Amino acid sequence: MYVPEFNRVEDNALTLAFLQANPFATVISNTEAGPFATHIPILARQIDGQLHLRGHVAKANPHWKSLGSDQGSLVIFQGPHAYISPSLYEIRESVPTWNYAAVHVYGKGAVFIDEGQLKQLLLEIITRFDFPYLEQWSSFSEQYQNRMLQHIVGFEIVATRVETKFKLSQNRTRTEQENVIRALASSSDSAAAAVAAIMRERGLGTR
Repeated sequence: MYVPEFNRVEDNALTLAFLQANPFATVISNTEAGPFATHIPILARQIDGQLHLRGHVAKANPHWKSLGSDQGSLVIFQGPHAYISPSLYEIRESVPTWNYAAVHVYGKGAVFIDEGQLKQLLLEIITRFDFPYLEQWSSFSEQYQNRMLQHIVGFEIVATRVETKFKLSQNRTRTEQENVIRALASSSDSAAAAVAAIMRERGLGTR
């Protein structure tokens, strides 16, 4: 994606934290019919300094066949975003824009259907997103669990390239940044308020 230098983030720890805070991603792979996308939660972690993404798709979803190919995939993580009115700028002749945070992860995937690996993956996913459900899942019969596992395909993507873009009015004056932060923070839109929080965390504005 297009990433101007003042929007580029090269802090690996910050990128990983962003992926873990915004785990619902869009996975895009090439097929003979063109690009194919699936929207799913993704687990992100660093292993020996390298970013690994793990998840699963329904076996009925043909995407898993592309995930296991050599062509590679793109995984897009989208954070909060908000419209920015030019009325918040000091110069009257200004145009609207949109502030947002996003990460693109490129890499080649490997798929797996081994029951042991799938069980471990599901344990990680349940623990991450619905820990109280873990006891209920564990109480199901092994026969039922295995039957459910037969309907999914797991995958892991090892990143070959990562692009992190925080477009947060970094090219505006401190006063304008402050105007944007205050306007977004007072919005009833939770996504807009979240953008304001990220801008504060990044040291923007006049505070």
